[in-house]
Amino acid sequence: MRLGFLGCGTIASAVVHALAGQGHQLTVSQRSTQVSAALAKTFDEVTVATNQSVLDQSDIVFLGLIGASAAEILAPLKFRPDHRVISFIADLNLEQVAELVSPAAAEAIMLPFPAIAQGGSPILAMGQGALLAELFEPRDNLFLLDGQAELDAYLAAQAVLSPVALLLAEASEWLGDHVADAARGETFLRQLVTSSLAQTPGADLVQSLNTPGGFNQRLRFHMEQAGLKNSLVEGLTRLRSGD
Repeated sequence: MRLGFLGCGTIASAVVHALAGQGHQLTVSQRSTQVSAALAKTFDEVTVATNQSVLDQSDIVFLGLIGASAAEILAPLKFRPDHRVISFIADLNLEQVAELVSPAAAEAIMLPFPAIAQGGSPILAMGQGALLAELFEPRDNLFLLDGQAELDAYLAAQAVLSPVALLLAEASEWLGDHVADAARGETFLRQLVTSSLAQTPGADLVQSLNTPGGFNQRLRFHMEQAGLKNSLVEGLTRLRSGD
């Protein structure tokens, strides 16, 4: 396929890594010059072009732009009716994207994560999922959502990644103060958490770690009493409502 990328930041770069080596022609825009140049140096099938040239050389176009500047960037560009557009812009719904890329077809909103570069990553999506499935499955896991309200809820919930990472970082730092090799301690905790959650639902894992008087139960009780659960639910609710 002839795939084009308008905008070449962290997420777009990760998606290029995911799609490279599969026989596609990939054209990336000159925005984020260092990133686009690095991609072209790494992959023979990647070329760098101006925004309009990206459109001219592509049939499927990914929008990796910031929502606030998308309208200004896209306004002077000439889309074709046969262009199929996939947007990474979380704060623009599919109808708004369609207006910006007319007469092209706004097929889907796709919200990947940086881990897509390595594979095995979840992808949030809304709209026409057949094209996304053809491009990314089974290497990655597509979660096709039912409308904007569900997408908003998923976007709020995925923000748990940052506090989880913070908890892990803080625990790793604490462990590092008490062991000889701090880096090895962090590696142990990361492997423990990721391997434990990979195949086991969270509620089931909590139950399996609920040994009366055990370390896991005692730390969880301490954090719940400190308001961890209530703060999490309150924060998620505020995110979903736009506060």
